[in-house]
Amino acid sequence: MYKIVIADDHGLYRRGLRLALTAGIDGVDIFEATCFDAVVGLLAEHKPVSLAMLDLNMPGLFTQEVLGDVLATYPDTRFAIVSGNDSRSEILTALSVGLHGYIVKSQSDEEVVLAVKEILSGRIYVPALLSRNSGSREHMLEIPHGNSAGAGALERLTSRQKDVLRLMAEGYSNKEIARDLDIAEATTKIHAAAIMRELGVRNRTEAAVLIKTWLGPM
Repeated sequence: MYKIVIADDHGLYRRGLRLALTAGIDGVDIFEATCFDAVVGLLAEHKPVSLAMLDLNMPGLFTQEVLGDVLATYPDTRFAIVSGNDSRSEILTALSVGLHGYIVKSQSDEEVVLAVKEILSGRIYVPALLSRNSGSREHMLEIPHGNSAGAGALERLTSRQKDVLRLMAEGYSNKEIARDLDIAEATTKIHAAAIMRELGVRNRTEAAVLIKTWLGPM
């Protein structure tokens, strides 16, 4: 049985999201909140909550510091933002705080249900719009939370691989990276493959999201 808290001050959206999740996921117990204080109360009353879905603009505006405290207090709960804002910077900020996913309200019910399933399974969810080069509908990252694992992986990269990774994170193609670093395109592909293998990601988009989550904008 999954316990999910839906926090949004718009009742119509809360009810619609509840219906979508109830229909799409077996064994869910859903609680609704209209403000951040109510979220904190539900987290304490129904501990452990499997997932808390928070609207960025709900009453009782929370800061990154406050949200960080809540994340630390409830380490067994997954937290995701649900927002009408699809800004790349907002998504990266949410991930850097330690949240486990970012869902945009314009996504279809099917996409939202898929996102919630992925977050509940232990993955980090970001919408496809995070990457301007993305050709798929969404990307789910199965990565460890916290900076220690990331720092260890980065330390294992060579200086040239770090240069390649920096440009990958900025959205450069292999051809552009090769030109910028004055190396052969084939060499760039070899470095890119080694980087993805070392970081444990499946493609360039995941590598870019991962590095921005660990270190912020480069």
